[in-house]
Amino acid sequence: MQKKQINITVELDDENIPSNINWKADDMQGMDEANCRAMLLSMWDAKRKDTLKLDLWTRDMTVDEMKIFFHQTLVSMADTLQRSINDERISGDMMDFCDYFAEKMEIKA
Repeated sequence: MQKKQINITVELDDENIPSNINWKADDMQGMDEANCRAMLLSMWDAKRKDTLKLDLWTRDMTVDEMKIFFHQTLVSMADTLQRSINDERISGDMMDFCDYFAEKMEIKA
């Protein structure tokens, strides 16, 4: 059995707000570690039939960056939905929502 490890390190300021978010993975090519301003982590708990979530962002994350980050995340979720359940109708509806979201947030997609 092969194993891979992903590490996330979050530095907090005096108010417990993330000031620095770094992550690394065993197979990151050409990088030792990556710094980011925001992260959304969702994991499925099969026993509880519930999603475990961790959503963090630093004070440096701008509103415009957050809009783009959410749009890109929604597009990725629509792609993942299509690959996982192979339902063109619902994933297409989700992509339509992504277009609507980008328009309302005035994001150039």
